[in-house]
Amino acid sequence: MKHGHFMTCCALILAGSLGLSGCSAGLPDAYSLSSRLPALVSDLDSDKDFTDGFAADLCVVTDESAYDPGFITSEAGALFDVNNRQTLYSKDAFETMYPASITKVMTALIAIKYGNLEDTVTVTEDAVINEPGATLCGIKPGDKLTLEQLLYGLMLPSGNDAAAAIAIHMDGSIEAFADQMNEEARKLGAVDSHFVNPHGLHSENHYTTAYDLYLIFNEAFKYPVFREIIESKSYTANYTSAAGDSVSKTWKCSNQFITGERDTPQGVTVLGGKTGTTKAAGYCLIIASKDDATDGNFISVVLKSDSRPHLYDNMTNIISKIVK
Repeated sequence: MKHGHFMTCCALILAGSLGLSGCSAGLPDAYSLSSRLPALVSDLDSDKDFTDGFAADLCVVTDESAYDPGFITSEAGALFDVNNRQTLYSKDAFETMYPASITKVMTALIAIKYGNLEDTVTVTEDAVINEPGATLCGIKPGDKLTLEQLLYGLMLPSGNDAAAAIAIHMDGSIEAFADQMNEEARKLGAVDSHFVNPHGLHSENHYTTAYDLYLIFNEAFKYPVFREIIESKSYTANYTSAAGDSVSKTWKCSNQFITGERDTPQGVTVLGGKTGTTKAAGYCLIIASKDDATDGNFISVVLKSDSRPHLYDNMTNIISKIVK
């Protein structure tokens, strides 16, 4: 599945035109956007939402030939040094792929950025997910939870029902929330993404790239509550059922680096992240890590590994570059 790269190239040129601090293979000089892209943008100020998405604290990728594509077996992957604004590895970072449940990072970002975490959310019938094999946090129509509790149900057990409940609470429908996701992606410069739902269940029109996921995750990671959620091994939600009874559910994290099922390279601590798996997307993972010696932060992403063991093997290989 490959969509055109015209907008990706535009994004990279735009990044340079705004004086973006590049990565190790970054753009050496500023560019005049109006002279290079007159058909796309005639007046830089008129597209403020788009241009504001690129800031001086982002990495760019301009040449992937410097990196060994055989270093990982997944179809795409990348490692970004957040503090030094450098790309340490990139393989097909601009190829559009299905993100599966990594989609939920965008859902969480919108809920945290624009919602009130103390809101009481009543789960509706529209939030029911009936697709076979879909992961659920186990909420039911009529249940009353806070938006913050739903975020834990969204990110730890990867509840597709929590995603739907959040979307309907925020915007009234799945479709309207997807529109907001696409608008937020545009503001962040994630120009190769298109979302049709808040959870990542498969649709041919629901796709993104490793680089866009970095942009989205990087924005979400700025919020302390997002970091607190993804760093949690488990969370117990106490809420009220439709019948008025007290309900207590404990949700466990699915990230094997966080649960301790997979070791990290020496000198690297995985802070948290989001897994994603569907038949079409394969096995996917995005994480934040830190260099124990410097406390520097890194974002890494792996898309479309062929198995869960290989997913974590690929991610381990990528984050091993942090301490080399």
